[in-house]
Amino acid sequence: MEPHLEKNLIINNRELKYKGIFRVDELFSTINNALIDKGYQLQEKKSEETVSEAGRKTLVELRPFKIKAEYAQLMIKIKVLLDNITEIKEEIHGEKKLFQQGDVLIAFDGWVLTDYQQRWGMKPWVYFMKGVIHKFLYKFPLEAGFPRELGGDTAHVYAKIKSLLNSYKMEAGKFTPEEEIRKQVEEEIRKEIEEGEKGV
Repeated sequence: MEPHLEKNLIINNRELKYKGIFRVDELFSTINNALIDKGYQLQEKKSEETVSEAGRKTLVELRPFKIKAEYAQLMIKIKVLLDNITEIKEEIHGEKKLFQQGDVLIAFDGWVLTDYQQRWGMKPWVYFMKGVIHKFLYKFPLEAGFPRELGGDTAHVYAKIKSLLNSYKMEAGKFTPEEEIRKQVEEEIRKEIEEGEKGV
């Protein structure tokens, strides 16, 4: 991120936790496909892995972004922590398959990044006045929709991941449909955004 960008945190540390069997390749493929569905450019910030007797620990931080205008973009920071990961073979439909087993923690932050200096030129007073107007008096229509779009995009990615992880649970009755998950998460994020806007 450029140092002069104005950074507005819309979604703060929304977590998804899971414990059980899963496939790492399917997890990251699902995340990437969900982001591409919503028009994001993929970007990996860092990747670390350590191995101990308890299993493997992997931390991956993704920073996909979507350009909305020459001066504005949306960014979802996704931290994926896989802990105590071991390999396990499970029989599915009479066929033995290799899975990973352990703890999954995925945390989402959603940012609206704007560069009004770029848009309005380098005149400091114009930049300042635009910021005051935008924060206290009037939100420009295009920009007013950014937080809700970011919330919807995050809910989409969250629901795709949760639906995948739920699909590994073989017990009947424990599966929640993806559409239901997406609606629930989108509603929770919408409420958080509205509360944040009231607090301004």
